Amino acid sequence: MRILHHLPLSPFSRKVRLVLSEKRLPFELRTEKLSERRPEYLALNPANTVPMLVEESGLAIPDSGVICEYLEEAYPDTPLLGRTLGERVEIRRLVAWFDGKFNLEVTRNLVGEKITKRMVGRGNPDAGALRAGYANVSGHLDYIGWLAENRKWLAGANLSLADFAAAAHLSSLDYIGDIDWSLSPPTRDWYARMKSRPSFRSILNDRITGIVPPPHYADLDF
Repeated sequence: MRILHHLPLSPFSRKVRLVLSEKRLPFELRTEKLSERRPEYLALNPANTVPMLVEESGLAIPDSGVICEYLEEAYPDTPLLGRTLGERVEIRRLVAWFDGKFNLEVTRNLVGEKITKRMVGRGNPDAGALRAGYANVSGHLDYIGWLAENRKWLAGANLSLADFAAAAHLSSLDYIGDIDWSLSPPTRDWYARMKSRPSFRSILNDRITGIVPPPHYADLDF
C-alpha cells in the first residue's frame, strides 16, 4: 500500500492528500511525530519533514512540491498541471504563491503559532506573529476572490494544482476558525465548490484531539 507520512493540519500534507484522492490513488495515512526523529524515518527522509510519500515499490518521495510533480508524471490520466506551457506557468506561479507567500504571511503566523508550536512544545504563540497573520489574511482572500470571479478556476478554465494548494491552506486555517468568509464571498463560493468534491471528504472528516473545528467546517453549504 502507498503510504503518506503527514501531519493533520499541515497544508502541504493536505495538498498531497487532495491530489492523491483527486487522481483516485489509494493510500494509507501515517501521522509522523517529527519531534521523535525516528531513525527509520530519517533514513528515508533526512530532512525530517512532512509530507513524504512512500510508493509500494519502496520509492520515498519527500516535499509536497516534489511529490505533486512526481504524481503528475507517474499518473497523468487526471492532469492537474495544465496542458500548455502557458497554463503550466500560471499554475506553478499560483502554487508558489500559496505555498510560499501565503504560507509565510498567513499560515505560519496562525496555524504555526497556535498549533504547531503547541504540538512540538515550543512555548506560547507570538502575539506579533498572530497580529501579522490576521492583518495579512484579508488581502489574500481578496486576491483569491478576484481570481475566482475572473476565471472558472483559480488558474484558468480547468481545475488544477493551484486550486488544491489554495484550498489546503484555507482548510487548515478554517479548521481552527481563523477564516472570516464574509470578507470575500467569491472566495467562499469557490471554496464551497472545492470542499464539495469527493477528494475533499477525508479532509473534512479530520478531527484532532483537543481542537474542535467550527460547525461550518464540514458543512458543504457553509
